[in-house]
Amino acid sequence: MALTDADVDHVASLARLGLSAEERARLRDQLSTILGHIEVLDRLDTAAIPPTAQVLPLINVLREDAPRPSLSRDEALANAPRQADGFFEVHAVLTGGPDAEEEAP
Repeated sequence: MALTDADVDHVASLARLGLSAEERARLRDQLSTILGHIEVLDRLDTAAIPPTAQVLPLINVLREDAPRPSLSRDEALANAPRQADGFFEVHAVLTGGPDAEEEAP
């Protein structure tokens, strides 16, 4: 399928792209080639193939969700760079972090 410059301009406007004449010519040829490949695929008889969204069967690869003991507070905070009163302490997001002149209370 051969595209025209007008077709390429229409697609470019939908994508909000500004194209030079050289880009337009290159894209016209490339898109025409791509559409030619799609035309070949479109000729295949797919009547016997059921529509599907997944080619392979879905298999759950996650472990079974079983309750188990969690970390204690001390274990969870053991590698925390900063902690206060048994909680993780982080810099306030909107104040600019550790290099800011003032930190939020």
